[in-house]
Amino acid sequence: MQITAGAGERAALAERFGVVAVERLAAEISLEREGDEVAATGRIEADITHTCGVSGEDFPVRIEEPIALRFVPEIARGPGDEEIELEAGDLDEIEYAGDTFDLGEAIAQTLGLAIDPYAEGPNADAARQEAGLASDDTPSGPLAEALRALKKD
Repeated sequence: MQITAGAGERAALAERFGVVAVERLAAEISLEREGDEVAATGRIEADITHTCGVSGEDFPVRIEEPIALRFVPEIARGPGDEEIELEAGDLDEIEYAGDTFDLGEAIAQTLGLAIDPYAEGPNADAARQEAGLASDDTPSGPLAEALRALKKD
């Protein structure tokens, strides 16, 4: 199945995830039922506008992410069940109650996890140089200065 987010949904997602805009969000998903469990596999594609954390400039970002989730019935937990140990395969399970699950929310969460909160735009290095900040490759500060001085000796 093909799922495409509408304008209102994209605006809400941009606000939710702290990006300037979500211009496009589409997913192609296959669903396969196994008893009460439903496996959802496919991929999402999105075009967003993000703000560079260094230069403050907006820049476009293309996101392409595979999606592989399993919707499982909600497990009743008693008051003494505080700690749950998860296996690697359990990390992509989403519990649901009743007869339905929210595939759209799962796609939105996949997008949210794919967005780099520290993304840097194409002018980040130039903005660092203009501000007199060292690049990621060149450590700065008192400790870095001391280490460089020791290295010279």
